[in-house]
Amino acid sequence: MTDLHIHSTYSDGKLTIPEIVDLYGKRKFKIIAITDHLCEEESFLGKASNFLDKTLTKETFNSYLKEIELEAKRAMEMYGMLVIPGVEFTKNSLFFKRSAHVLALGIKEYVPADRTIIELLDEIKKQGAVSIAAHPVSTRVVEHQTFHLWDNRENLRDKFDAWEVASGAHFFDEVFESGLPMIASSDFHHPKQINSWKTMIDCELNFESMAKAIREQRIEFINYSEFNSKSVRLQQGFVFEGVHI
Repeated sequence: MTDLHIHSTYSDGKLTIPEIVDLYGKRKFKIIAITDHLCEEESFLGKASNFLDKTLTKETFNSYLKEIELEAKRAMEMYGMLVIPGVEFTKNSLFFKRSAHVLALGIKEYVPADRTIIELLDEIKKQGAVSIAAHPVSTRVVEHQTFHLWDNRENLRDKFDAWEVASGAHFFDEVFESGLPMIASSDFHHPKQINSWKTMIDCELNFESMAKAIREQRIEFINYSEFNSKSVRLQQGFVFEGVHI
């Protein structure tokens, strides 16, 4: 089982990266991605996030990647779990229709979030990383919404490797029915959010195999709860009861 959208104390998460590794590793997850916010440097809301210490910066980026690298080695040795470095490029506006969040999994070098969406997607591809449109429709909770990617999905259809079909406990029917490539993750910020929609990926335990499986959509979705052994799975349009393994 995978969770590819997780925040640590490097941005606005409640747990450190080692605490996240232990939380997921003890629950036998096979792949996770640490994807802390990387906010714009020039926008008002980006500057506010920087002031509040809720974002990665150019100065903290290398230490962030180094800590993920060290924890990835420990995760594989202790739990047999793959840990992927990532960021959530965070372009927030006072207007929801102008806001957009882009996940980059497997990123290797710092890129400022102030670049255009197309420029960010081109850079993600250049680095061999996986691009995901984060919570592109209403998340069904009272929070800042990010509609720009969904409103422009026809122009961006071929640019993203996947679009989030669920965020936390909420499943997005409009994304599921769109024909776009999909992924489901928790958007984890605190421990209770581990109970959420997740993705099961048919791949080997390495980044290249995972990326290929996402692009080929060799996946299924599971509504995970550590308090309930049964859950609803979605695969190729069919719904059925599943049991956690």
